[in-house]
Amino acid sequence: MPKRQRWQLLDSAQFSDEQYQHYILQGVSRTFALTIPQLPADLGLVIGNAYLLCRITDTIEDDAALTSDKKLYFIQCFLAVLEGTGDAVDFSNELLPLLGDECPEAELDLMRNVQRVVRMTRTFSSLQQKSLLRCVNQMAAGMVYYQEAENPFGLADMAELDRYCYHVAGVVGEMLAELFCDYSEDMMKNRQQLMGLSVHFGQGLQMTNILKDVREDMSRGVSWLPADLFAQRGVDLQNLPAVFSDPGFAGVIEELIAVAYGHLRRALEYTLLIPAREKGLRRFCLWAIGMAMLTLKKLNADRHYNSSASTKITRASLKRIIMLSNMAVGQDVLVKGLFASLARGLPKPVDMPLNADDMAVEFLESSLP
Repeated sequence: MPKRQRWQLLDSAQFSDEQYQHYILQGVSRTFALTIPQLPADLGLVIGNAYLLCRITDTIEDDAALTSDKKLYFIQCFLAVLEGTGDAVDFSNELLPLLGDECPEAELDLMRNVQRVVRMTRTFSSLQQKSLLRCVNQMAAGMVYYQEAENPFGLADMAELDRYCYHVAGVVGEMLAELFCDYSEDMMKNRQQLMGLSVHFGQGLQMTNILKDVREDMSRGVSWLPADLFAQRGVDLQNLPAVFSDPGFAGVIEELIAVAYGHLRRALEYTLLIPAREKGLRRFCLWAIGMAMLTLKKLNADRHYNSSASTKITRASLKRIIMLSNMAVGQDVLVKGLFASLARGLPKPVDMPLNADDMAVEFLESSLP
């Protein structure tokens, strides 16, 4: 298919399932639509499909028109489709009329074509399918858990933030490590170390996204910030919009930037365990890490969120980090130097231990009709 600068709705009836997957990724993702094409083709196909499965789950969780009970119901229905006990067409037909007017057109199109996405999933190896299903199951479990525990004025503490990040991103990091090890015998030799670092990879990217969206999220009554850190500094997260000018608020944001930076530093260790000859896999990781580090630098320069531009990296900066990453990708010394230059000016990184077993939650079971 021809490349498009912007996603547009097309009549995809004549697309193959693989063509449809490439097409819809451009509409429902940002970073992954950019990084997935860097992977070897067969591996990219699996990871692109995994992203779409996660996006379907996330669309259900995000939709404001669905009640909590309906979200739980449809998430369970989708898991049944993946497990082969539910029908994808029936799922789509039941869900589509209930989605709110604010649901993006690309996500509506994805929901109309769940059958195609799942058909692609069925073409993968049993190990790949198992890895994808585990990821979606854990993500769904976390979404249900936090749907029940949602607080517009922040999560209880850092442990809850870690658990939230694990379920929306850490599980993706684990899935990527499993798929990478399945792809490369050399990576399989470092599987245990890769799996441990993979959670940091997801955690760093997700914490950066949370920090980037703080002002927007709080304006719509949502917060994923650890409330206890703000309480310790006498900051009232309910005091909008004055809270953004509070010095204590900026102080906590600095602490959280340091934690996110610490996770991204571990994500770099993860990336450097990928053999240097696997440049596509390294680019996939380095571009994401580089974008996150650029975002942290912009946030660190404006911890009060005075400007909406302070959370966005420019197109020129994005092109530069891609160019530099591509130049350094096969040489560890250059990769480390690039990361160090991106980190200049950030607060000292904080290393937070993460244990996936401690952060996992069980799915809330209820019988399907």
